[in-house]
Amino acid sequence: TAKRENMPNANVERAIKNAMGKDQKDFKEVTYEGYGPHGVAIFVDAATDNTTRTVANVRAVFNKYGGNLGTQGSLSFLFDQKCVFTFKKQADLDMDDLILEFIDYGVEEEYDFDEETNEVTIYGDPKSFSDLQKHLEGNGIEITGAEFTRIPTDLKDVTPEQREVIDKMVDILEDDDDVQNVYTNMKPAEE
Repeated sequence: TAKRENMPNANVERAIKNAMGKDQKDFKEVTYEGYGPHGVAIFVDAATDNTTRTVANVRAVFNKYGGNLGTQGSLSFLFDQKCVFTFKKQADLDMDDLILEFIDYGVEEEYDFDEETNEVTIYGDPKSFSDLQKHLEGNGIEITGAEFTRIPTDLKDVTPEQREVIDKMVDILEDDDDVQNVYTNMKPAEE
């Protein structure tokens, strides 16, 4: 992914060395969830070697913006966890046939196609991540992206002013070294 984004090799190597320098077994994946300003649900995925520090940092950001941190699982009903694969569409690839092959992996019938980049994005059951990856690679399909994500099931409308405040909060959360991803159920801005 870093190479696709044209990240310099020196940066990639430095990040790998930093990660290897720490004892990896001490890291835990944790999630924090709660309501931010204006009733927007916020889900934070983190990887930390010190959960006390991380929860204090996340709680401080929620408090600063008038939000409140909930208990784990309290907002999980507002987000579906999915695995997401993006790949180059081959000229002879019939997407209907491919989606039928993927039904057993919990892949949704609807997919996104970007004509400009000629890339297809599919969404599936997170438990099928490995099987989907093997299937795509086994069929000679060039994977350009693979990740886990949380997709909101119910989007909340916000005003431009409210969006600005929530975006600031999300930026601060994302700046924390332990935070991996931040998800909200805020309706995307219309372009």
